[in-house]
Amino acid sequence: MAQYAVLIYERVPAEDLPKETMDRHIGLPELIASKGGKVTAGLALQPNETATAIRGDLVTDGPFVETKEVLAGVYLLEARDLDHALACAKLTPIVEGGVEVRPLVDFQVVAD
Repeated sequence: MAQYAVLIYERVPAEDLPKETMDRHIGLPELIASKGGKVTAGLALQPNETATAIRGDLVTDGPFVETKEVLAGVYLLEARDLDHALACAKLTPIVEGGVEVRPLVDFQVVAD
């Protein structure tokens, strides 16, 4: 199976997401599995205010790029092909934003 990163962009802060949306996020791996895909990892990110951007020697507070949507999290997805990955990623619950799907060049788990 091919591997993809699904980047979750959301305008609504995590603390303001409806309980129904949060519950759907928790159930997403099972839903994707029922469609033949597999979520192998997932990460939620702290708010944009906690980001630090580095551009060469310049270090600044805040995200690298300012956008209306915030990169809220990412999960790794195994799918048959890009069309299958897109179908699975469309199941991601979003209040106001969207997802971006990117094929991974190589995926390795780094041991301790």
